[in-house]
Amino acid sequence: MSFEKFLPYLAVMALVTYLVRAIPLILIKKQIENKFILSFLYYMPYAVLSVMTVPAVFYATGSVVSAAAGVAVALVLAFFKRDLLTVAIGASGGVFIAELMMKYVI
Repeated sequence: MSFEKFLPYLAVMALVTYLVRAIPLILIKKQIENKFILSFLYYMPYAVLSVMTVPAVFYATGSVVSAAAGVAVALVLAFFKRDLLTVAIGASGGVFIAELMMKYVI
């Protein structure tokens, strides 16, 4: 893609990103007191992060089966309140073992 084509795309993206952040600041002057809207705004980052992460997890490995094994290990470790590094290493190990099993057993 040439720079002449890229520049308008970049400008539109910058404008949209700016407007999404600036419009609520301009339009809403007083403190939000509605419990539903406060709850919605509180949980929105978690929902967006989940929606972006879960599909990426299942397509990051060679197969969906090994990805599911890694997710299962991560969920079990997280359920037992292990720290983030332990969960990440355990999930990676689960994927590795599942990939080895699929390669040599099947």
